[in-house]
Amino acid sequence: MKLSLVPKEHDYFRLFSELAANLDAAAQLLVKFMNDGDRKGVAAAILEHEHVGDKIVHDIIRKLNKSFITPIDREDIYDLVATTDEILDNIEAAADMVMLYRVGEITEQARRQTDVIAQATPLLKECMDNLEKPKGLDERIIAINSLENDGDRILRDAMASLFDGGMQCTDIIKWKDIYEILEAAIDECEHVANVIESIVLKHN
Repeated sequence: MKLSLVPKEHDYFRLFSELAANLDAAAQLLVKFMNDGDRKGVAAAILEHEHVGDKIVHDIIRKLNKSFITPIDREDIYDLVATTDEILDNIEAAADMVMLYRVGEITEQARRQTDVIAQATPLLKECMDNLEKPKGLDERIIAINSLENDGDRILRDAMASLFDGGMQCTDIIKWKDIYEILEAAIDECEHVANVIESIVLKHN
């Protein structure tokens, strides 16, 4: 394996941006999925983005293994891309659950959770687009943290609604799973924001 003694820093940051852009595209599709009649077609499109994300992650990790020097700490690069990939995996899993469970009408809480994800991912994209020369990222990171708090409140409301007596037991099980996977995506958005904040602090 040939090691690169001089890092091509821009390649890393370009791949980070591509990963974030692909994630954001999938998040916006999830909003469409939760509101659109053609769930099967949109789910297929989300799955395609998940495959693209896996390839980008693979390219970054392969590059990481070949580089002797990296522009930011290796563990931070790995944490950044692995956690970003987790968000995308959860987005795809949420759409898959809705299809697998043959869900009829999407609940208001699930739509609200999806909206939180779709608001966080453009902010993550802006952070990654500016990671090479970080400036003004604090406000975006704070906004993502605030969105995670919104997500917590929505999850509590969603879980409470499952036991208000208006839902069958099988539907309670289905929606509990869906709410939790959407919450996991929201939590990972905050995790990525925290990793970015750590990177900025180390390299400023």
